[in-house]
Amino acid sequence: MSNCHICGSNNFTQKLVNETFEIDEKLILVEQIPAKVCSRCGEITFSSETAENIRFMLNSEQKPHKSIEIDVFAFSA
Repeated sequence: MSNCHICGSNNFTQKLVNETFEIDEKLILVEQIPAKVCSRCGEITFSSETAENIRFMLNSEQKPHKSIEIDVFAFSA
């Protein structure tokens, strides 16, 4: 069993997660990704096979399942 590289916990749950990626200044959302999630700190870990599948999907000519509109705010202190 592996430990979380953030908090050291060895307690994980399998979940489907959503993750955003930025490629060429374009924000892309991938939904329902199988992942291990640390039960203590929430760190998300993908298997190498899942990570490779995501990389292939985002760098291929595959069309997105759907498109959404999001609001963007500029942070100011």
